[in-house]
Amino acid sequence: MSSNDPLGLALSGADPIGLPHYESALRQFQCYVGDPLASADAALAASPDFVMAHLLRAYLHLLGTEPDGLAVARACHASAAALPSNPHERGHIAAVGQLLEGHWLRAGQTLEDLSIEQPLDTLALQAGHLVDFYTGNSRMLRDRIARALPAWDDGMPAYHVLLGMHAFGLEETADYARAEAAGRRAVELEPRDGWAQHAVAHVMEMQCRQREGIAWMRATPQAWAADSFFQVHNWWHLALYHLELDEIDEVLALFDGPINGGGSVLALDLVDAAALLWRLHLQGVEVGQRWQGVAERWQPLSLAGNYAFNDVHAMLAFVGAGRPEAAHALLEAQQQALRSGADNARFSAEVGQPVSQAIQAFGEGNYARVLRLLRPVRNIAQRFGGSHAQRDLLDLTMIEAAFRSGQKALATALCNERLALRPQSPLSQRLAKRAERQEAA
Repeated sequence: MSSNDPLGLALSGADPIGLPHYESALRQFQCYVGDPLASADAALAASPDFVMAHLLRAYLHLLGTEPDGLAVARACHASAAALPSNPHERGHIAAVGQLLEGHWLRAGQTLEDLSIEQPLDTLALQAGHLVDFYTGNSRMLRDRIARALPAWDDGMPAYHVLLGMHAFGLEETADYARAEAAGRRAVELEPRDGWAQHAVAHVMEMQCRQREGIAWMRATPQAWAADSFFQVHNWWHLALYHLELDEIDEVLALFDGPINGGGSVLALDLVDAAALLWRLHLQGVEVGQRWQGVAERWQPLSLAGNYAFNDVHAMLAFVGAGRPEAAHALLEAQQQALRSGADNARFSAEVGQPVSQAIQAFGEGNYARVLRLLRPVRNIAQRFGGSHAQRDLLDLTMIEAAFRSGQKALATALCNERLALRPQSPLSQRLAKRAERQEAA
């Protein structure tokens, strides 16, 4: 049995009852809203031999970098591999298998080939886009989508998805005007598109347009936050604007409310919680017991050794909460990861391990060691994933370590560098004035 989706892709094992549930799952995933897993389950309940429904369920468990998702994704992959499938679906089976084995870069290329062959396959494009994000491949964040765009037009129901992803790729390659235009158009077409909303937020962050960013995010939270599993990250972007403006009460209110108030145990949400508290810590803000809950929720995830970017943010929490035993255990888990044959061994060796060690050293007050570890790494930090906005944490940590270690000339140089890059940034201006005061002391 086979059906076609609305864009003409053949779907093995689909039937008229299961297909609408699968399409709902795709739409939910594309906007980061609702419960796409429940919709995929409904598709499989109606059509147990629906190959792409099994694979969508696998992707949903893999692309959140949750360690517990691996077992479920493996079972989904096995189910799909045992069913009759067409060549395109077998490409997806291969990509999921590569992700399960930790071969992120190979999976990204497999998905790239699928998108070249069939540019209307939104799942291949979206899964590939997320792989590009996790592996720090900013050029492919842009170009994977750019290749497919000529096959689309704004009359197609998922066109906003392409625009939103392209917007983020354009932003990460510093094409800010085009990025903002594409992101705004995507949100016009689909106000619930949380990824497109976030792409525009990134543009305003990079251009130091804090007041505009606050207005952009606060104008329509009912669209991008309601029933969204991406809302924490978008609230985090709003908090960054307020932090730049030194509006600490607003930042803490956002942390205690939508960013951390729900007590999420998802790695992606815990990344944002830890990163925001660390930025506050660097600015000397007393955060009380807030670190403890974040560290507690990181603890069961921190020994997985499956993604170096997550390891670094777990280390932030353990250092902030004063948990040296947890920090030591995390570094031991990283040593295990280094011995694996997965791509995370490289992510950890090149970036994740030295950054984790630097954060640990910061907590111990060994600021000279922080600088020795971070200086060789920061120019290649994209190799362990994340965005420019997220990796800015490394520069801020270096600046604070330079101040605290008494390396006045280095602190001044780093602050001058930041001010030249972000002259409109209130934080850059505050840091530059601090450097001037230190030089004069």
